[in-house]
Amino acid sequence: MFTGCASLVSGLSSRMANDLADVILNSNDVHTVREGVPAYLLLIDSFLLSSPEDVNLLLAAARLNSSYSVFADPVRRKLLNQKSFDYSKKAVCIMDAQLCDLQSVNFEEFQRTVSNMTVEQIDVAYSLGVAWAGWIQAHSSDWNAIGQLGRVKVLMEKIIDLDESWDLGGAHLYMGGLETLLPAAMGGHPEKGRAHFEQALAFAGGKYLMTQVIYAEQYARLVFDKELHDRLLHEVIVADPVVEGMTLTNRIAQARAVELLAESDEYF
Repeated sequence: MFTGCASLVSGLSSRMANDLADVILNSNDVHTVREGVPAYLLLIDSFLLSSPEDVNLLLAAARLNSSYSVFADPVRRKLLNQKSFDYSKKAVCIMDAQLCDLQSVNFEEFQRTVSNMTVEQIDVAYSLGVAWAGWIQAHSSDWNAIGQLGRVKVLMEKIIDLDESWDLGGAHLYMGGLETLLPAAMGGHPEKGRAHFEQALAFAGGKYLMTQVIYAEQYARLVFDKELHDRLLHEVIVADPVVEGMTLTNRIAQARAVELLAESDEYF
Protein backbone atom coordinates (compact mmCIF):
# COMPACT_ATOMS: atom_id res chain seq x y z
CA MET A 1 0.00 0.00 0.00
CA PHE A 2 2.65 2.49 1.05
CA THR A 3 4.78 1.59 -1.98
CA GLY A 4 1.82 2.29 -4.23
CA CYS A 5 1.21 5.67 -2.58
CA ALA A 6 4.87 6.56 -2.94
CA SER A 7 4.79 5.65 -6.62
CA LEU A 8 1.68 7.80 -7.13
CA VAL A 9 3.26 10.80 -5.40
CA SER A 10 6.45 10.32 -7.38
CA GLY A 11 4.53 10.19 -10.65
CA LEU A 12 2.54 13.31 -9.82
CA SER A 13 5.71 15.15 -8.81
CA SER A 14 7.44 14.20 -12.07
CA ARG A 15 4.49 15.34 -14.16
CA MET A 16 4.21 18.60 -12.23
CA ALA A 17 7.93 19.29 -12.58
CA ASN A 18 7.81 18.62 -16.31
CA ASP A 19 4.69 20.76 -16.65
CA LEU A 20 6.44 23.61 -14.82
CA ALA A 21 9.45 23.34 -17.09
CA ASP A 22 7.20 23.33 -20.16
CA VAL A 23 5.26 26.39 -18.99
CA ILE A 24 8.48 28.29 -18.36
CA LEU A 25 10.09 27.33 -21.66
CA ASN A 26 6.87 28.26 -23.50
CA SER A 27 6.65 31.67 -21.81
CA ASN A 28 6.74 34.79 -23.95
CA ASP A 29 7.54 36.96 -20.93
CA VAL A 30 11.23 36.88 -20.10
CA HIS A 31 10.85 39.29 -17.16
CA THR A 32 8.21 37.16 -15.41
CA VAL A 33 10.31 34.05 -15.83
CA ARG A 34 13.38 35.80 -14.45
CA GLU A 35 11.45 36.90 -11.36
CA GLY A 36 9.31 33.81 -10.81
CA VAL A 37 11.43 30.74 -11.50
CA PRO A 38 13.41 30.67 -8.20
CA ALA A 39 10.23 29.69 -6.32
CA TYR A 40 9.68 26.81 -8.73
CA LEU A 41 13.28 25.63 -8.31
CA LEU A 42 12.64 25.34 -4.57
CA LEU A 43 9.39 23.48 -5.24
CA ILE A 44 11.13 20.90 -7.43
CA ASP A 45 13.84 20.50 -4.79
CA SER A 46 11.06 19.68 -2.32
CA PHE A 47 9.70 17.03 -4.71
CA LEU A 48 13.14 15.45 -4.83
CA LEU A 49 13.23 15.14 -1.05
CA SER A 50 10.40 12.61 -1.23
CA SER A 51 11.38 11.07 -4.59
CA PRO A 52 15.19 11.32 -4.73
CA GLU A 53 15.60 8.50 -7.28
CA ASP A 54 12.89 9.52 -9.75
CA VAL A 55 14.81 9.75 -13.04
CA ASN A 56 12.17 11.86 -14.80
CA LEU A 57 12.04 14.29 -11.89
CA LEU A 58 15.84 14.54 -11.80
CA LEU A 59 15.94 15.28 -15.53
CA ALA A 60 13.24 17.95 -15.18
CA ALA A 61 15.16 19.54 -12.29
CA ALA A 62 18.39 19.47 -14.31
CA ARG A 63 16.66 21.04 -17.30
CA LEU A 64 15.06 23.83 -15.26
CA ASN A 65 18.20 24.74 -13.32
CA SER A 66 20.23 24.82 -16.53
CA SER A 67 17.62 26.95 -18.33
CA TYR A 68 17.40 29.48 -15.51
CA SER A 69 21.18 29.85 -15.22
CA VAL A 70 21.21 32.22 -18.22
CA PHE A 71 19.54 34.85 -16.00
CA ALA A 72 21.95 34.48 -13.10
CA ASP A 73 25.08 36.39 -12.12
CA PRO A 74 28.36 34.43 -12.38
CA VAL A 75 28.28 33.20 -8.77
CA ARG A 76 24.69 31.95 -8.94
CA ARG A 77 25.29 30.57 -12.43
CA LYS A 78 27.94 28.27 -10.97
CA LEU A 79 25.52 27.06 -8.30
CA LEU A 80 22.68 26.45 -10.76
CA ASN A 81 24.88 24.62 -13.25
CA GLN A 82 26.36 22.54 -10.45
CA LYS A 83 22.84 21.48 -9.41
CA SER A 84 21.93 20.69 -13.00
CA PHE A 85 25.09 18.63 -13.43
CA ASP A 86 24.57 16.78 -10.14
CA TYR A 87 20.96 15.93 -10.99
CA SER A 88 21.95 14.68 -14.44
CA LYS A 89 24.79 12.55 -13.07
CA LYS A 90 22.44 11.00 -10.53
CA ALA A 91 19.80 10.26 -13.19
CA VAL A 92 22.39 8.54 -15.40
CA CYS A 93 23.70 6.51 -12.48
CA ILE A 94 20.20 5.37 -11.45
CA MET A 95 19.41 4.28 -14.99
CA ASP A 96 22.62 2.25 -15.34
CA ALA A 97 25.19 1.65 -12.59
CA GLN A 98 27.91 1.35 -15.24
CA LEU A 99 27.33 5.03 -16.04
CA CYS A 100 28.18 6.19 -12.52
CA ASP A 101 31.40 8.15 -11.99
CA LEU A 102 31.80 9.15 -15.65
CA GLN A 103 33.48 12.33 -14.49
CA SER A 104 36.22 10.55 -12.56
CA VAL A 105 37.03 7.33 -14.45
CA ASN A 106 40.07 7.38 -16.74
CA PHE A 107 39.46 8.59 -20.26
CA GLU A 108 39.85 5.20 -21.96
CA GLU A 109 37.26 3.65 -19.63
CA PHE A 110 35.01 6.65 -20.20
CA GLN A 111 35.18 6.13 -23.96
CA ARG A 112 34.40 2.43 -23.63
CA THR A 113 31.41 3.10 -21.39
CA VAL A 114 29.97 5.79 -23.64
CA SER A 115 30.47 3.62 -26.73
CA ASN A 116 28.15 1.03 -25.17
CA MET A 117 25.28 3.47 -24.61
CA THR A 118 22.04 2.58 -26.37
CA VAL A 119 19.28 4.64 -27.92
CA GLU A 120 17.12 3.88 -24.86
CA GLN A 121 19.61 5.93 -22.80
CA ILE A 122 19.75 8.91 -25.13
CA ASP A 123 17.54 11.15 -22.98
CA VAL A 124 19.70 10.88 -19.86
CA ALA A 125 22.93 10.88 -21.89
CA TYR A 126 21.98 14.09 -23.66
CA SER A 127 20.85 15.70 -20.40
CA LEU A 128 24.23 14.83 -18.91
CA GLY A 129 26.10 16.27 -21.88
CA VAL A 130 24.14 19.54 -21.80
CA ALA A 131 24.54 19.92 -18.03
CA TRP A 132 28.23 19.04 -18.22
CA ALA A 133 28.84 21.64 -20.95
CA GLY A 134 27.00 24.26 -18.87
CA TRP A 135 29.04 23.35 -15.81
CA ILE A 136 32.31 23.71 -17.76
CA GLN A 137 31.20 27.06 -19.17
CA ALA A 138 30.37 28.31 -15.67
CA HIS A 139 33.85 27.21 -14.53
CA SER A 140 35.70 28.45 -17.62
CA SER A 141 38.51 29.94 -15.52
CA ASP A 142 39.28 26.51 -14.02
CA TRP A 143 41.64 24.48 -16.21
CA ASN A 144 40.55 21.27 -14.48
CA ALA A 145 37.03 21.95 -15.73
CA ILE A 146 38.23 22.90 -19.21
CA GLY A 147 40.13 19.62 -19.32
CA GLN A 148 36.79 17.77 -19.26
CA LEU A 149 35.62 19.21 -22.59
CA GLY A 150 36.94 16.11 -24.33
CA ARG A 151 34.48 13.96 -22.39
CA VAL A 152 31.55 16.16 -23.38
CA LYS A 153 32.71 15.90 -26.98
CA VAL A 154 32.78 12.09 -26.84
CA LEU A 155 29.31 12.10 -25.28
CA MET A 156 27.84 14.41 -27.93
CA GLU A 157 29.45 12.40 -30.72
CA LYS A 158 27.69 9.32 -29.31
CA ILE A 159 24.36 11.18 -29.27
CA ILE A 160 24.89 12.01 -32.94
CA ASP A 161 25.68 8.37 -33.64
CA LEU A 162 22.52 7.19 -31.84
CA ASP A 163 20.13 9.83 -33.23
CA GLU A 164 21.54 13.02 -34.70
CA SER A 165 18.06 14.58 -34.90
CA TRP A 166 17.60 14.40 -31.11
CA ASP A 167 16.46 17.73 -29.63
CA LEU A 168 16.40 19.28 -33.13
CA GLY A 169 20.03 18.41 -33.72
CA GLY A 170 21.14 19.74 -30.34
CA ALA A 171 24.24 17.56 -30.22
CA HIS A 172 25.39 19.06 -33.53
CA LEU A 173 24.93 22.53 -32.04
CA TYR A 174 27.07 21.64 -29.03
CA MET A 175 29.71 20.03 -31.24
CA GLY A 176 29.78 23.19 -33.37
CA GLY A 177 30.41 25.21 -30.23
CA LEU A 178 33.14 22.87 -29.01
CA GLU A 179 34.96 22.85 -32.36
CA THR A 180 34.98 26.67 -32.54
CA LEU A 181 36.21 27.45 -29.05
CA LEU A 182 39.67 28.13 -30.51
CA PRO A 183 40.97 29.36 -33.88
CA ALA A 184 42.63 26.81 -36.15
CA ALA A 185 46.10 28.16 -35.29
CA MET A 186 45.50 27.25 -31.64
CA GLY A 187 44.07 23.79 -32.22
CA GLY A 188 40.44 24.58 -32.99
CA HIS A 189 38.52 23.12 -35.91
CA PRO A 190 36.36 25.96 -37.27
CA GLU A 191 35.33 24.16 -40.46
CA LYS A 192 34.28 21.05 -38.57
CA GLY A 193 32.33 23.41 -36.35
CA ARG A 194 30.66 25.01 -39.36
CA ALA A 195 29.58 21.59 -40.67
CA HIS A 196 27.98 20.80 -37.30
CA PHE A 197 26.25 24.20 -37.19
CA GLU A 198 24.83 23.62 -40.67
CA GLN A 199 23.51 20.23 -39.57
CA ALA A 200 21.97 21.82 -36.48
CA LEU A 201 20.29 24.45 -38.65
CA ALA A 202 18.85 21.76 -40.89
CA PHE A 203 17.38 19.80 -37.99
CA ALA A 204 16.09 22.92 -36.20
CA GLY A 205 14.25 24.10 -39.30
CA GLY A 206 14.14 27.69 -38.06
CA LYS A 207 12.40 26.72 -34.81
CA TYR A 208 15.33 27.09 -32.41
CA LEU A 209 16.76 30.57 -32.95
CA MET A 210 19.68 30.13 -30.57
CA THR A 211 21.26 27.93 -33.26
CA GLN A 212 21.83 30.92 -35.55
CA VAL A 213 23.01 33.10 -32.67
CA ILE A 214 25.67 30.62 -31.52
CA TYR A 215 26.70 29.96 -35.14
CA ALA A 216 27.18 33.71 -35.69
CA GLU A 217 28.90 34.40 -32.38
CA GLN A 218 31.25 31.43 -32.33
CA TYR A 219 31.99 30.60 -35.95
CA ALA A 220 31.33 33.74 -38.01
CA ARG A 221 33.19 35.96 -35.56
CA LEU A 222 36.04 33.46 -35.23
CA VAL A 223 36.70 33.43 -38.99
CA PHE A 224 35.69 37.10 -39.53
CA ASP A 225 32.81 36.33 -41.88
CA LYS A 226 30.68 39.47 -41.51
CA GLU A 227 28.24 38.55 -44.26
CA LEU A 228 27.36 35.22 -42.62
CA HIS A 229 27.30 36.84 -39.17
CA ASP A 230 24.84 39.57 -40.11
CA ARG A 231 22.62 37.29 -42.21
CA LEU A 232 22.19 34.78 -39.40
CA LEU A 233 21.36 37.48 -36.87
CA HIS A 234 18.88 39.22 -39.17
CA GLU A 235 17.11 35.87 -39.61
CA VAL A 236 16.77 35.58 -35.83
CA ILE A 237 15.47 39.12 -35.31
CA VAL A 238 12.66 38.85 -37.89
CA ALA A 239 11.61 35.29 -36.98
CA ASP A 240 8.47 34.40 -35.03
CA PRO A 241 9.79 33.35 -31.59
CA VAL A 242 6.65 31.49 -30.53
CA VAL A 243 7.47 27.79 -30.89
CA GLU A 244 6.33 25.00 -28.58
CA GLY A 245 8.98 24.38 -25.93
CA MET A 246 11.34 27.07 -27.26
CA THR A 247 9.59 30.42 -26.95
CA LEU A 248 11.57 31.63 -23.95
CA THR A 249 14.92 30.61 -25.44
CA ASN A 250 13.94 32.21 -28.74
CA ARG A 251 13.13 35.50 -27.02
CA ILE A 252 16.53 35.42 -25.32
CA ALA A 253 18.15 34.58 -28.68
CA GLN A 254 16.49 37.57 -30.32
CA ALA A 255 17.71 39.93 -27.61
CA ARG A 256 21.24 38.56 -27.99
CA ALA A 257 21.04 38.87 -31.78
CA VAL A 258 20.19 42.57 -31.47
CA GLU A 259 23.23 43.09 -29.23
CA LEU A 260 25.61 41.22 -31.54
CA LEU A 261 24.33 42.97 -34.66
CA ALA A 262 24.79 46.38 -33.02
CA GLU A 263 28.46 45.50 -32.46
CA SER A 264 29.00 44.10 -35.96
CA ASP A 265 30.59 47.08 -37.72
CA GLU A 266 32.97 47.69 -34.84
CA TYR A 267 33.89 44.00 -34.50
CA PHE A 268 34.59 43.41 -38.18
